[in-house]
Amino acid sequence: MKTTLLMPTLNEIEGMRQIVPRIQKDWVDEVVVIDGGSTDGTIEYAKAAGFKVVHQKSKGITGAYREATPHISGDIVIGFSPDGNSIPELIPGLIQKMKDGYDMVIVSRYLKHARSEDDDVVTAFGNWIFTTLINILFWSRFTDALVIFRAWRKPLYQCLDQKIPGRAGFETLSTVLCAKYNLRVTEIPGDEPKRIGGQRKMSPILNGLAVLRCILKEFLSPKKDLFYG
Repeated sequence: MKTTLLMPTLNEIEGMRQIVPRIQKDWVDEVVVIDGGSTDGTIEYAKAAGFKVVHQKSKGITGAYREATPHISGDIVIGFSPDGNSIPELIPGLIQKMKDGYDMVIVSRYLKHARSEDDDVVTAFGNWIFTTLINILFWSRFTDALVIFRAWRKPLYQCLDQKIPGRAGFETLSTVLCAKYNLRVTEIPGDEPKRIGGQRKMSPILNGLAVLRCILKEFLSPKKDLFYG
C-alpha cells in the first residue's frame, strides 16, 4: 500500500524549517502540500524539498482536503500539521497500524501517557465534551475525536467528501461515521507539542457549534450505505 503525507499549509515557514528535516524520505511514498496562499516562503520551501504543491482556491481545511484528494496517489493518507503540533517520528508506527487492517488510526493526545502542550482551557474542554458526546451517542471509546494527525484509507474520504461540513471538517465526520457504521478504527498515543510560529486558524466558538451540529445531525439521521470498500 502506498502512503501519502498530506500537509495543509498557510504561512508555516517556521514550522516547516524545523519539522520537514525530521521526516525521512523512506517513511512515505509522497508528500502533498495543499497551500492556502502562503506569502512567507512556505511554497518555495516545499517545492525545494521535492514535495508536490497544490494551490488551494477555496478557504479552510475542508476545502483543502477536497482540492488535494485528486492529486493524492496513496492508498493510505496521513493528515499532518507542519506547524509543530504533529510529531514526525510517529509516522512509521501510524502506517504500521494501518497495515494491520484498520480503516482509520488516530494519534490521540489524551490516550495513556500522551498530552497536549498546545491546548488551552477552551480547546481542551471542547475536545473532551465532543469526544464524550460521540462516545455516548454512538457507543464508541475514542479519546480524541478532533485531532488532525490521523491516517485513513483514501476511499473513506472519497465516500464522505460531499457530506463534510465546512468548519466541523473531515476529522469530526470521519470519527462519527466510523463509529456509526462500525468501521475498524483505533488510536495510538502521541503528544501534541506547542505550535512553532504561525497562527491558529480556527474559531473555538464557530468551529465548536459546527462540530456539535455535525454530531447531532448524524445521530438523528438513519444509516445509509457508505459505498465504502
